[in-house]
Amino acid sequence: MSDSRQKAFGDFLRARRAQLDPAALALPSMRRRRTPGLRREEVAERAGIGIDWYVRLEQGRDVSPSATTVDALARALCLGEAEHAHLRALAGDGRPRAFVREAVPPTIRRLVAGLAQPAYVTGRRWDLLAWNEAAADLFGFDALLDEERNILLFVLTDPRAQALFGPAWAEEAQRMVAQFRAVHDLSAADPAFVDLLDRLSAGCPLFAAWWQAHEVRGGGSGRKVLHHPRRGRLAFDYATFLATGDPALKLAIYGPAES
Repeated sequence: MSDSRQKAFGDFLRARRAQLDPAALALPSMRRRRTPGLRREEVAERAGIGIDWYVRLEQGRDVSPSATTVDALARALCLGEAEHAHLRALAGDGRPRAFVREAVPPTIRRLVAGLAQPAYVTGRRWDLLAWNEAAADLFGFDALLDEERNILLFVLTDPRAQALFGPAWAEEAQRMVAQFRAVHDLSAADPAFVDLLDRLSAGCPLFAAWWQAHEVRGGGSGRKVLHHPRRGRLAFDYATFLATGDPALKLAIYGPAES
């Protein structure tokens, strides 16, 4: 693992350990717990590994856990599927390439432009790279400056997005932060990702607490209710798709929700 991945791996272990309920896992309470969650030795025992080895992992030391160890840690920490996949990815040997803003192939641009439903394309850092007229009308993307064209930055820091999502804004924003976490941690040291986090922290008062929780979520489909300034309340079913030519490119499409 790279240094940034080792730190992210340890931070994730520590955050997940702190959120487990010892009583729910029927663990004995032999002495008063000074902090929430499980103790390090309890996680190590549940995973079947040595406490010194676990401490090194949580401290982000230069160690390389095997796939078997990662799976054992996932079971010990009661990780969900998306969290387990994130832990595996962090333990991988691959080093992500330096970030370069992606270019959308002309064919994909034409396909997106030809869709009647709102649709847009994002990249590895969740930058907004292309969208159609329906998405521009729904989200107001055409009004964004070049440096603001990032879907996470838009939703978390733009007052228009908060008004658009209405009462569900905080839930939607937190969900997006948890999904972005899995992408970010693989490129945490990249200056482009560092800059984005700085801008999110400065522009959204709630971001720091959400980020500190180290929550990771999957999922690329669902339902959203938006409150358009002209069209009123709108419900959409949405889904996202990866481009086979460049998996960093993700297409999001919104269709009218069935009642």
